[in-house]
Amino acid sequence: MEQIKENSEPIISLENVSIRYFTGDFKEIGIKEFLIRKLTGNYKIREFYADKNITFSINRGDMLGIIGTNGAGKSTLLKAIAGIMVPTEGTVRVSGKIAALLELASGFDDELTVRENTYLRGAMLGYTKRFMNDTYESIIDFAGLREHQDRAFKHLSSGMKSRLAFSIASLVNPDILILDEVLAVGDGAFREKSEAKMKSIIGGGATTILVSHSIPQVRSMCNKILWLDHGSQIAFGDDVQGICDAYENFLKTT
Repeated sequence: MEQIKENSEPIISLENVSIRYFTGDFKEIGIKEFLIRKLTGNYKIREFYADKNITFSINRGDMLGIIGTNGAGKSTLLKAIAGIMVPTEGTVRVSGKIAALLELASGFDDELTVRENTYLRGAMLGYTKRFMNDTYESIIDFAGLREHQDRAFKHLSSGMKSRLAFSIASLVNPDILILDEVLAVGDGAFREKSEAKMKSIIGGGATTILVSHSIPQVRSMCNKILWLDHGSQIAFGDDVQGICDAYENFLKTT
């Protein structure tokens, strides 16, 4: 991922970004059988593009909503922006510190307690023990897990696990915040609380990318929008309401 100067605009820019995957027999047959089949011409390989020729840019303080059905390429694109994946083609330029809240409930140890996992996750995110000591109580209260602090993590519901992960991750103060369906965690009351928390972070000046299946959420929070379908860029711009309308009409016909 190429870095650009701190004060330049836009803060995120993608130019003709494509991400290609290969599928075939290799994972099932192993390297020896692969080489034999390769030599005899009996090896089948397929390729597909999770994202194809994606081009857009956003400025500091923007909140970009990315919409599309399952398999549209949304999460893959986020990984390229976050630097987790390298595009097959094209260029991703990012200026600033990124915090990516992806796959919230991953990275915990089921055998450890809620308290122990809180400190473990904080350490993985680069927080000091002193910082975690100072913020632990607020993390637990925000997640609504005060009565479960000493329970094994594996005994929590999936919603509880996601609430804890969100509470820890939302302590960050990034230049760029990437959210993949994280505002859908927990029950209705926690969703409202997490959305308010994200609005507070955004209000502090963070540039935000939100992937969400909640079109009302995108309508109310975002000032830019990107619509993907099967890896293709259908629309991008600041007409959030118009593009959301078009997307909802598209869903009615599919």
